[in-house]
Amino acid sequence: MRCSGKIKIISGNSNPKLAEAIASSLDEELVKATIGKFADGEISVNIHETVRGCDVFIIQSTSHPVNDHLMELLIIIDAMKRASAGRINVVMPYYGYARQDRKAKARDPISAKLVANLIDTAGADRLVTMDLHSPQLQGFFDIPVDHLVGLAIFKEYYENKFNGAGDIVVVAPDMGSTVRARYLADAIGSTVAIVDKKRDRANESKVMNLIGDVKGKKAVLIDDLVDTGGSIINAANAVLENGATEVHIGCTHGVFSKNAIELIENSDVCEMIVLDTIAEKPLNTNKIIYLSAADNFANAIRRIHDERPVSDMFTDSKIRYQ
Repeated sequence: MRCSGKIKIISGNSNPKLAEAIASSLDEELVKATIGKFADGEISVNIHETVRGCDVFIIQSTSHPVNDHLMELLIIIDAMKRASAGRINVVMPYYGYARQDRKAKARDPISAKLVANLIDTAGADRLVTMDLHSPQLQGFFDIPVDHLVGLAIFKEYYENKFNGAGDIVVVAPDMGSTVRARYLADAIGSTVAIVDKKRDRANESKVMNLIGDVKGKKAVLIDDLVDTGGSIINAANAVLENGATEVHIGCTHGVFSKNAIELIENSDVCEMIVLDTIAEKPLNTNKIIYLSAADNFANAIRRIHDERPVSDMFTDSKIRYQ
């Protein structure tokens, strides 16, 4: 049976809970499919219903195990193309390899560009993602990219939490997060501070200076991701040492490698807000709180399907669409 023009949502194995929430928000059901592995570890994809002529949205973050989930995504795209899907939209809430976006030293690969090439070549017609490590990564693709902004969720949360208190400062934990921090500060009407740090190697950093006034204020550190947690906790400690009364952290992507969760639990941070772009980790702490981005992705999917602007989603939040 042909289903021309109909939305079809299919989930990979990276974050089925988020995929189910997105489908529910759209009043749709997930495509019936079996996605697993053969005995030798090769990815196996079997689609159990027609997608011919449909507007297909594949929900798949390239989170741990990154390479398995990336390969799974590529094979699902290929399956959709060979099944004559009308349009193949990749919804990648978290874009793995995004930090490898330039040559930091001689003979470095630019892996983020390679991943973009793979997605293009596999047959995707569009990418929908959230809070890329660098917005410029959109230029790595030869297909349209809708770059959603998680700050709108943080804005609503912190406005409700602090209820107009005037002693708030939004802190960028490094120079790369300055624009993100300024957008949030403008949206909630607070000041901005910046942690200047030096990174000698991956996942290790040293705070050099703090730019701005945090003394006597409640600080909100905002970043795109937390991996091992060392850098963000170092920044939080620097803010407290400079007189902040409290430190809160807002992070879009909770990678949480190694002992990150234990590090956060044992820190002086009041709480960390994380979006569910990566599947929720088992937590032994009350400091980490997950908020769902499902409605935001569902809204974007509906707008894309209806050929309406995605940027209008952020008009009322004062958060700039990128």
